[in-house]
Amino acid sequence: MADNLDRSEDAGLIETRLDGEQLLKGRFLDVRRDRISLPDGAITTREYIVHPGAVMILPVFDDGRVLVERQFRYPIDQVIIEYPAGKLDPNESSLTCGRRELLEETGYSAKEFFFLTRIHPVCSYSTEFIDLFAARGLTAGERKLDEHEFLETFTTDLPQMLEWIKSGRISDVKTIIGTFWLEKILSGTWTFGEPAL
Repeated sequence: MADNLDRSEDAGLIETRLDGEQLLKGRFLDVRRDRISLPDGAITTREYIVHPGAVMILPVFDDGRVLVERQFRYPIDQVIIEYPAGKLDPNESSLTCGRRELLEETGYSAKEFFFLTRIHPVCSYSTEFIDLFAARGLTAGERKLDEHEFLETFTTDLPQMLEWIKSGRISDVKTIIGTFWLEKILSGTWTFGEPAL
């Protein structure tokens, strides 16, 4: 997850935290409000959610098909098609989380994992990042869903995923990015890269 950006020109854009407070600490959400100084010296506030980070796995079969899930997402009141994913546990590496989530949600294990990229899906109001991995050499096994977790898995191909994205059937941003990444790989434009260790 190298950072090759030249940050020497960022000084006129940086906001500086002065102090802050926690507005809500739930089982999952940690909502904060900070008082900040803007680049021009003005003082204002920023409200945001502190998130531990997450991992998404793009499970790719040898023939190029992918393994996806259907899961109800309460905040938007919809069943969503998405790749397996989950949040990091305390002190858990992204790769360990990815292996765990793939097995728990789908029953599959993989011989190889490839780090693709890190995304910030809602950077305007959350610290959340999602590390995207591809998984190859898939072997089926038994799922280990969390208590009160309900989802269905199925396989499909890249053309179908692209059609669902185009039609709006798939709206999950991490799944859209993962699918476009896979399109580049299967076309030969990009490669999986080196396996993650």
